[in-house]
Amino acid sequence: MTMNKTFQIELRRVFLLQDLPEPLTRASEHLQFFDNFIENTRLCLRTIRAPHTKKWTRILEQREPMNANDLSQWKISEIYLNEAEHQAFEQFEGRKVKKNERIETNELRFNRYFFERNGTQFEIDIFLNPLWGLMLATVYFETTEEMLNFEKPDFAVAEVTQSEFFTGRNLLGKTFTDIREEFLRQGDAETR
Repeated sequence: MTMNKTFQIELRRVFLLQDLPEPLTRASEHLQFFDNFIENTRLCLRTIRAPHTKKWTRILEQREPMNANDLSQWKISEIYLNEAEHQAFEQFEGRKVKKNERIETNELRFNRYFFERNGTQFEIDIFLNPLWGLMLATVYFETTEEMLNFEKPDFAVAEVTQSEFFTGRNLLGKTFTDIREEFLRQGDAETR
């Protein structure tokens, strides 16, 4: 990652998984994420809980792609919040809106697992309801060359790095059925 005084640049590739790679299981050590996207902004209130220590971390985050046509490079700004600062933003957590008999929320919940293979560190996110079953593995890189030369891991079903559909804010209001339909649509587009 490259840093300046206001943001860091994140180089990444994202892969869709069907199962956790062995020896990971859902009971393996992980972190719990609660991402609350603040409507009509680029801001996300991210709350992270470490179940084994019961420690909470709170971050106000802004992320956007460096180039709208390349979702492998993101500009990230983060402010770590103390308890009092977090309380000022709590009004944005877990809001639910009912639209057309479907409950939509500004919150995504997922568990993050850490997995290493052949010197490569993967962050694997397993999403909770209503996206139960969606698993994404992300790999971060120091250089563009490393990123471009990285091969899709054997435990991944597909690469979704360049699919806006699989970015955080865009997953709001989606269900696992929506995920399956998008996966099939993308597979059809690749075979044409």
